[in-house]
Amino acid sequence: MNGVHDLGGGHGHGPVRPETHEPVFHSAWERQAMALTVAMGASGQWNIDQMRSARESLAPAQYLGLSYYQIWIQALCDMMLSRDLVTVDELRTGQMSTPASTKVRVLARSEVDAALRRGSPASRRSTSLALFAPGQKVRARQMHPEGHTRLPRYVRGHLGTIQTVLGFHVWPDHSAQHRHQPPGSGHEVAQWLYSVRFEGAELWGSQAEAGLSVCVDAWESYLEPA
Repeated sequence: MNGVHDLGGGHGHGPVRPETHEPVFHSAWERQAMALTVAMGASGQWNIDQMRSARESLAPAQYLGLSYYQIWIQALCDMMLSRDLVTVDELRTGQMSTPASTKVRVLARSEVDAALRRGSPASRRSTSLALFAPGQKVRARQMHPEGHTRLPRYVRGHLGTIQTVLGFHVWPDHSAQHRHQPPGSGHEVAQWLYSVRFEGAELWGSQAEAGLSVCVDAWESYLEPA
């Protein structure tokens, strides 16, 4: 979707100022926010692309007014409410007032380390040959999907060069609309994924910084032959 979250290449937001020696978490509650989100992801009620889509779907003023992990928590609350895993009153008071669902997987404390090591790999066995090869010129499609996509607006319609073929991976645009299905189930959609280099002058013209280039990971359906 063309949401407020897609700020890359836009004007009026000021320079990006990296924080020197930035800590992983700036406060204890951020650590808890990440832990809660990961633990609830293990419930099996949604996949990572659906959660990303939920964050992107926040109202623009709300999205811009929240910090990074506040966005995570708000999206988590919305996902839990939409699946009847919590009530508005429970979120307000912090106290459980309805029986817990028995249809949700529970990530036990003893299973956390193994689950994090295992992760949720998105790579799949290929069912087709890659359409593009390193060194080939491609154009990012000019597209404006209503749902989740990983193709930034600022590269759409521009020419780039395939740097690397990254493998065959779950296509997030489809995954965000469908709960995760096991590989081989016939419901999951995967595509070839590429690293594509875009020259700064191609994206921003003569005002681009000399020698600047940007690499974007792009699924095959995002690209067309130049």
